[in-house]
Amino acid sequence: MRRGGPSVLGIVLAGGEGKRLMPLTTDRAKPAVTFGGTYRLVDFVLSNLVNADVLRICVLTQYKSHSLDRHVTTTWRMSSLLGNYVTPVPAQQRLGPRWYLGSADAILQSLNLVHDEQPEYVAVFGADHVYRMDPRQMLRQHIEGGAGVTVAGIRVPRTESSSFGVITPGSDGRMVQRFLEKPADPPGLPDDPNSVFASMGNYIFTTKVLIEALQRDAEDEQSVHDMGGSILPQLTGRGEAQLYDFHDNHVPGETTRDQGYWRDVGTIDAYYESHMDLIAERPAFNLYNTQWPIYTHSNQLSPARFSAGGIASESIISAGCLIRGQVSRSVLSPGVRVDPGAVVQGSVLHDNVRVGRGAVVRGAVLDKNVEVPPGATIGVNPDRDAELYTVSQGGVIALGKGQLVT
Repeated sequence: MRRGGPSVLGIVLAGGEGKRLMPLTTDRAKPAVTFGGTYRLVDFVLSNLVNADVLRICVLTQYKSHSLDRHVTTTWRMSSLLGNYVTPVPAQQRLGPRWYLGSADAILQSLNLVHDEQPEYVAVFGADHVYRMDPRQMLRQHIEGGAGVTVAGIRVPRTESSSFGVITPGSDGRMVQRFLEKPADPPGLPDDPNSVFASMGNYIFTTKVLIEALQRDAEDEQSVHDMGGSILPQLTGRGEAQLYDFHDNHVPGETTRDQGYWRDVGTIDAYYESHMDLIAERPAFNLYNTQWPIYTHSNQLSPARFSAGGIASESIISAGCLIRGQVSRSVLSPGVRVDPGAVVQGSVLHDNVRVGRGAVVRGAVLDKNVEVPPGATIGVNPDRDAELYTVSQGGVIALGKGQLVT
């Protein structure tokens, strides 16, 4: 925070493998995956923190981190004159020759960052969700409530509880009574039995409580050393955990439609559906809110160009694209080329994808540098697609970076 306010260090957990998002994570960490044409997933959490004046941020990385490291260092340059920074921090093996055992162990091995800054509070946020949030409002509740940790929660259908950490609030609606990691059959909420509070993976700790909790966890040989699986249940049992309802969070420029939007894009289907949210007439998530911007790096590219009868409808077309075919309900990253007679429908195309003359691409996610030869089809013959490419449970076809199309 700026001078005069509470001191907060941001720690962004960006070390997950992202196995469920394969093949997009074959060659990069999940937070480095492109989203919305020009952004990386990590840009959303970093933008939320920076917009809220959390200006000293450490991004903890581990797996296949080169793309992520490069993006953070080239994009997120803060004022060194004021002592602000966003810096990637690789696994340092400060406690021995081993990788991180879990997200809690990642912070334990990086406590030197906390000791160096000596903040009053530590904001530990995940790096791979799409949302807008003002962390200052969560911090305010944390301070007023006197909790050791405050965890952000969002209501989701009870049937989806096995995908999340589930928070059971106490009778006051604030103190956390129980924290269950991905339960199969948790109790519903008193005012809505068909819903539960899912953890968003965002926590604010009082620094002393965080350090003590990590040290206790490190001594527990039975622990999985995970924030949701270990630290939150520990602090809940000690009566030190508090719930922050994401529904109460408001950012400048929000609309009634996108207020409270949050998506875990951990699967190809969720990733694809979140992109479809962007291109609706009234988008469920508005990329064009300039009062709470999402920041990213923009390459020096010429504007998008449409020629030879090329047309696009209900789509996002990034700079450097050349459209000479037909594009509809799609999101195109910089440098995409769609040749004459080609058709792209309901798809997400990453940087420098080329769709050749007369080719058809439907319901697909194509990673960067994929070339679809003239006359080839993706999304037309389901049996053939299933033999050649990755197909999600929802039927989305996904091709990895530079994957060959036949």
